[in-house]
Amino acid sequence: MFTLVVLLAGANPFDTINGLPVHALVVHAVVVLVPLSALGAIGMALVPKWSVRFGVLVWPLALIATGFAFVADKSGKQLALRVGKPMPHAELGEQMKYFAAALAVVTFVLWFVDRRATGRRSVLTKILAVIVIAVALVSCVWIYRVGDSGAKAVWTTIIQNTTPKQ
Repeated sequence: MFTLVVLLAGANPFDTINGLPVHALVVHAVVVLVPLSALGAIGMALVPKWSVRFGVLVWPLALIATGFAFVADKSGKQLALRVGKPMPHAELGEQMKYFAAALAVVTFVLWFVDRRATGRRSVLTKILAVIVIAVALVSCVWIYRVGDSGAKAVWTTIIQNTTPKQ
């Protein structure tokens, strides 16, 4: 509803909130929620009981992280219209939403399979658990790469052109 009101008013909901870039606000949610989801997913993969018990919390968290990753991508493109496109951050950031989505999907599938299982995990479920761990780790590496490149794009020039005050 808020987005509809904003769009009807002619404002871009991905541009600014109270004068601050939406991107700078939203990326913090992605930076926290993707690794948190990844840790939960790894726990689910390693301990089947945790998958059944906590999966109902982990996969929706991963889904929320994915939503924020899509908003971060859209708001980043909007911010780039104002300040220019910071490479390689923009290229890395465009791909983050797919890593987050993959994490959400494999986490959901593992939870769904484990919830229906009776007894020990099958070989296919164990393979799925390994895939979940791999996707979780890659997602964490990717979020680090995106965040590091974004921080460098914002802060490198500022730090190089200033000195600490004593």
